[in-house]
Amino acid sequence: MGRCVKTVLVLMALVAVCAAQNNAPPKKRVAVMDFDYATVQSGVAAIFGTNVDVGKGIADILVNNLVKSGTYSVIERKALDKILAEQNFSNSDRADPSSAAKLARILGVDAMIIGSITQFGRDDKNTNVGGAGFGRVFGLGGVSKKEAKAVVGINARVISTETAEILAVAEGKGESTRGGTSLIGAGGGWGGAGAGAFDMSSSNFANTILGEAVHKAVDSVSHQLDQEADKLPTHVVKVEGLVADATGGTLILNVGSRAGVKVGDQLEVRRVTREVKDPSTGKVLRRIADKVGMVTVTEVDESSAVGTYTGSGPAQVGDSVQTP
Repeated sequence: MGRCVKTVLVLMALVAVCAAQNNAPPKKRVAVMDFDYATVQSGVAAIFGTNVDVGKGIADILVNNLVKSGTYSVIERKALDKILAEQNFSNSDRADPSSAAKLARILGVDAMIIGSITQFGRDDKNTNVGGAGFGRVFGLGGVSKKEAKAVVGINARVISTETAEILAVAEGKGESTRGGTSLIGAGGGWGGAGAGAFDMSSSNFANTILGEAVHKAVDSVSHQLDQEADKLPTHVVKVEGLVADATGGTLILNVGSRAGVKVGDQLEVRRVTREVKDPSTGKVLRRIADKVGMVTVTEVDESSAVGTYTGSGPAQVGDSVQTP
């Protein structure tokens, strides 16, 4: 008898968990822009020996953190890069709220995360003996002992899709707990770190003094953004459009991101079977439509979308598509 009671209690607990999951509010959908690093660009070039896009590196680490925490639904990098290329976004747009809001509307996300790198490099301690005392210059005018502690500072802002206002902010600062003469390993440079080719999310970089500081700063910002998720509005979008082309199992729709369509959306495909008209005026009062299938969206631009169709019969040009 006791075993039966325990079994019932376990089943009741499982039902309660499933119900809670089903009733949980949907995750806020966000995208992360590459961080602006204009303020620290000259220092970055001095560290790596070339202009490395550390703003992209910071954004990649932040995306990884947000995906792991599971608080947000984060748009994939490929989709973001495609829209950035199509819209001719430049590096100067990275920290611009208006540009971010425009991009967010095209992507169909609830908010855009933008940010800036405010500090990236050394926090030096020097002891100079003899010579003219050149302060922070290493190895000139006598004997100098120098240790470098890496310090990285970043800030992030969550931008409203509709108004471009700042919904939430987060600031992070990371410092290395180790000291050394090189921020990025032995030697004074980083061979092969061409612009855009350096992976800041790699374990090799994470194990350097500078990598340690970067991850601490980004981890702090990630945690703060997770705490701010409730401040983001959820946009419920009802999509209504038509099938513009039906070739095999692929449909092209006459609605896109401007209408709120997103990659992954599942829309009903319906066909008008009859019209009810006013007997005195002939005006159509109501159109009766039956569901013929579903289309799963795989590609989106501003004015159209492509999707994979499944249904009891083939879709036709002129069939309506709508949010279930």
